Amino acid sequence: MNTMRKAMMMTALFAFLSIFAFGQDEVGVKFEKLTLKEALAKAKKENKLVFMDVYAVWCGPCQQMTSRVFPQKKAGDYFNANFVNVKFDAEKGEGVDIARVYGVRAYPTFLLLDGDGNEVGRIVGGAPVDDFIAKVKEAVAAAGK
Repeated sequence: MNTMRKAMMMTALFAFLSIFAFGQDEVGVKFEKLTLKEALAKAKKENKLVFMDVYAVWCGPCQQMTSRVFPQKKAGDYFNANFVNVKFDAEKGEGVDIARVYGVRAYPTFLLLDGDGNEVGRIVGGAPVDDFIAKVKEAVAAAGK
């Protein structure tokens, strides 16, 4: 009976922690697993821009943006409401072509694209969340979007 009680307690604890952990993921920027073509089509349909993170796995500032900036609620509130958010590793798969086509030469590079794939803004390098959101807003305003 004691083993059964421990198993039930562990199961309940695991379920609680899983719910808590998954709930935390919901507050930050939601990057969708889409191809560029799919992201552009969705952006056009939803009348949004594409926010694209072009990164490299070895890039320290890229990792900091992923672990410290994008999980924050204020980042999620802004980016999820205004953009179709996607990430591409510039050294793998479709990311190689994206980096070439858009002339990405430094990491991280964040591209703002309209639904036709035209670049309307670019931010190179990371920043604290408030500064980063301000840079993106400035790029969107400069593009007249």
